[in-house]
Amino acid sequence: MSLPEVDFFRLDTLLSDEEKMIRQTVRSFVDERVRPLIGKCFEESRFPAELIPELAELGVFGANLPEKYGCAGVSNVAYGLITQELEAGDSGVRSFASVQGALSMYSIYQFGSEEQRLRWLPKMAAGKAIGCFGLTEANSGSDPGSMHTTARKVANGWLLNGSKAWITNGSIADVATIWAKTDDGTIRGFLVEKGTPGFTATEMHHKLSLRASITAELFFQDCLIPEENLLPETKGLKSPLMCLTQARYGIVWGGIGAARDCYQTALEYAKQRVQFDRPIASFQLTQEKLARMITEITKAQLLALQLGRLKDAGLMDPVHVSMGKMNNVEMALECARTARTILGANGITTDYSIMRHMCNLESVFTYEGTHEVHMLSIGRQVTGLSAFA
Repeated sequence: MSLPEVDFFRLDTLLSDEEKMIRQTVRSFVDERVRPLIGKCFEESRFPAELIPELAELGVFGANLPEKYGCAGVSNVAYGLITQELEAGDSGVRSFASVQGALSMYSIYQFGSEEQRLRWLPKMAAGKAIGCFGLTEANSGSDPGSMHTTARKVANGWLLNGSKAWITNGSIADVATIWAKTDDGTIRGFLVEKGTPGFTATEMHHKLSLRASITAELFFQDCLIPEENLLPETKGLKSPLMCLTQARYGIVWGGIGAARDCYQTALEYAKQRVQFDRPIASFQLTQEKLARMITEITKAQLLALQLGRLKDAGLMDPVHVSMGKMNNVEMALECARTARTILGANGITTDYSIMRHMCNLESVFTYEGTHEVHMLSIGRQVTGLSAFA
């Protein structure tokens, strides 16, 4: 059963009835289908793939893309609320949906041909085809322009060689959007289909974070990609960075979901946990922790909502997303750590969600642009001077 909405500043008054309905629909799904199994999935290092058809039925894959392609066509604020609720369940579930929609589907929608859109997007929206997005390499993270994966033009297409690392959904994907340097050094995007000769995907294990998520390495050895699988509108590093902006936008909201779940868990626990003949919620230091958490969550909610309205109005700048991702994930991680102290030893078990969120957020803090890189992006914006090499 859902806990009361965390809405200290009555932000629900700024949401439409449709946005609130979408949020509640996804929240109910998370409560009924994700929460009962996600702790065990985390322990077993298993992604709950059985939920994919149900997530598709909810319309969460590429939810803010046009209905023409089988997507829900909702507002960007509504899409943000979707990612918020998914991450309240688990970062791995939200990551799956983000990569499917905001990276893989968006790259095809934004940079693909109409034939590519019509072929892939309806199937992906329906969960009948899974996508992944390959930009990061083992030695190329914050500096994606230094990638070593190459695409050489040949008579019947493109010959792809190289590898990608830390790829969510990689080993189960039916199609991978892969970024590679052509002979002239231009970065282009290619759709690499499962089963293409020379393409292999290996799942990565031994993770202590995002354990309920599939992470893989992708390898390409003389992998022949037909000309029709080139994303024709990709022209340089700006193209994959535009995709990352879409994914980071969802993370801005997702951080709120994880933080809210930690806060609500700690609040309910503190009201019930009795020490020295009193609920620990009555002690000053516990109240100070709860007050700080709700304050930071409220600030993050205000930031995310304005960001979403700017995005819907076509006024959002990528540096706005950098600030949102930087602030809200750091906030969520601090909430998780604070909430864990309220639960004491109970906070480290899978009986509660807090330690799982904390471990997951350590990855979210780094992926889709590290905290430090987003900080420097903001610094460059406000000073007009770049601190990057």
